[in-house]
Amino acid sequence: MARFGDRLARIGRAVTGGDPRAYRDGLVALTVAGVSSLVAGVTLALTTDTLEELPGLLLLVPAALAVKGNIFGALGSRLGTSIHAGTFRLSGRFDTIVGANVAAAMLLSLVIAVAIALLAKGVAIVFSISPTMSVADFIVVSTVGGLLASVVILGVTLLLAAGSFRYDWDLDNVVSPLVTAMSDVASLPALVLAAELAGFDVVTPTLAWVLGGISVAALGWAFVTRFQVLRAIVRESVPILVVAGVLDLIAGIVIEKRLDDFLEFPVLLVLLPGFLGAAGALGGVLSSRLATKLHLGLIEPGPIPRGSAGSELAMIFALSVPVFVIAGFVAEAGGALANQASPGLLDVALVAVVGGLFATAFVVVVAYYTTVVAVRFGLDPDTYGIPVVTSTLDFVGAFTLILAIVALGVA
Repeated sequence: MARFGDRLARIGRAVTGGDPRAYRDGLVALTVAGVSSLVAGVTLALTTDTLEELPGLLLLVPAALAVKGNIFGALGSRLGTSIHAGTFRLSGRFDTIVGANVAAAMLLSLVIAVAIALLAKGVAIVFSISPTMSVADFIVVSTVGGLLASVVILGVTLLLAAGSFRYDWDLDNVVSPLVTAMSDVASLPALVLAAELAGFDVVTPTLAWVLGGISVAALGWAFVTRFQVLRAIVRESVPILVVAGVLDLIAGIVIEKRLDDFLEFPVLLVLLPGFLGAAGALGGVLSSRLATKLHLGLIEPGPIPRGSAGSELAMIFALSVPVFVIAGFVAEAGGALANQASPGLLDVALVAVVGGLFATAFVVVVAYYTTVVAVRFGLDPDTYGIPVVTSTLDFVGAFTLILAIVALGVA
């Protein structure tokens, strides 16, 4: 009996990557994120009329969700590292770690929202998605919706950081899933609300010009400001966030091209935010934990993950199955609440798990090597890891979700 117990204990340590507390905290946070995605999923399923009235709006959905996760997930990762390093202190001053990070996050939210809007229009033209909203409509919807959501997500991120500092939580285990959850909860409703400002002859173009001008001025100031931490964050973040935004828009194209499949069973639209969010959050957890351990010298970057790094990857695989099962159940429940057509609980859960396992295989590869490459080139893995991982997973996740739908004959 004792041997059997020892064997179970060894299996448990292997499944949890040798860190049961991290596994438990991550699973709880990912579950909360999965349940919270219900808000975004139901919102998306109930806005099919808006999607048809404003063609191209669906292009912005993955980007709108991911940009907030990218910016504020990276913010949380940097704050988590500062807590581990003993330099964390709540302050609004730009010459402090927290103040500089907060200012950079809000500035990036504005600048990247405008950039995403312009890229969305360009991508629609390049890939012959027609008709679409005007450039002014894209800018207003993306920027106003983005700023409304950013205020909410910033508040949650700071509360998590303060709670982690005070109650000795490991922010790396919870920040990515919970920021993803708040991004799902806040971004889509904010985007739909901002869509009410689209289509006005004078107001919309004027507002677009004002927002564009402010974003250019803010970016110019950030590149020359005397506040070194703020300047470094913005300079390092803008290129990678733009690249991440392009990947998110390509994910939007994949979804837009298969819109009929989602409209046949709108419960799949309910699943979409939770599925993409779960894939990105798993990558975010892995990226955050690897970045912190690299900063603290607990693991060495190498071509093959070994030791503690290998345990981290094993834990992410162990988290993926229950997380995607939950995503399927939550989507089905949301579809029932919103009275949306569904292929059935079993099919929805199978789509989520099969697509999710494929996505997880990409998660561990992208998260590990992105973090390692960032360190090799002397870059901050906290700033680069999460945006690259979550945006890559938006694209890959959209592809694997549709692949699972087609392979299982659901639509």
